[in-house]
Amino acid sequence: MASFFPAGRDRGVTVAVEGFFAFVWFGWGQAAAPPWLVAPLAVGTGLGALLAVAGVVMTKRSTGRLRVMADPVVRRRYSIIVGVEFGLLGAGAAVLGATGHYRWIAVWVCFGVGVHFFPLASTLDNPSLRLLGLLLVAVAAAALGAGLASATAPSTVTGAGAGLCLLAFGVATCLIGGRAPAEDAGTRPLVGVGWLVGKFGAVARDVGN
Repeated sequence: MASFFPAGRDRGVTVAVEGFFAFVWFGWGQAAAPPWLVAPLAVGTGLGALLAVAGVVMTKRSTGRLRVMADPVVRRRYSIIVGVEFGLLGAGAAVLGATGHYRWIAVWVCFGVGVHFFPLASTLDNPSLRLLGLLLVAVAAAALGAGLASATAPSTVTGAGAGLCLLAFGVATCLIGGRAPAEDAGTRPLVGVGWLVGKFGAVARDVGN
C-alpha cells in the first residue's frame, strides 16, 4: 500500500503541496457558500495550512533526492505538464470571465487540475495522483451539475469537494507513505495511525496536568 504513495523527500513535498492546495480550495469555497457551510470550510482551510507546514517539516527532515529536481528528464516533463496546465487554465478562465461566465471558472480549474494529475502520476512515479485526479474530475462534474440544476454556486461544490480530496490524500501520504524498507508493508498504515494516536494522547496528558 505504501508504494501507492511517494516516499522520502517526495513524500514531504507531496504532503506540502496537497495541504497548500486544500487550503486554497477550501478558501475559494467560502466565496459564495451558505452560512452553515462557512465554518466547516474555514476549519478545512486551517487543516490544509497545518498539513502544508507538516509537509515542509517532513521535507527538511527527509534524506535522499527529490525526484523532480534530481532527474533532468523528469524535471523537463514536469515543467511541460505544469506549463501546459497553467496555460490552458488561464486561457479558459480568461474566456469565461470575458464572456460573463465567472461562476464556471472554479469548475474549469478543478477539471483541469484533475486531468493534469494523470500525466503527473507517471512522471513523478506517484500512483495516488491518478485516483486523486479522477476524484477531482468527478467533483468538477458534480459542481457543473449542481450549478445547472440549482442556485448552488459551483465554487462551493469544488471548494468543499476538491479541498476534502486533497486534504485526505495529503493525510494519507503523511501516514502511509515513506516508511522504512524494513517495516512490514501490512503494518505501515497501523504504524502511522498509532503515531497519530500517540501524539493526541500526549497532548491530552499535558492538558490534564
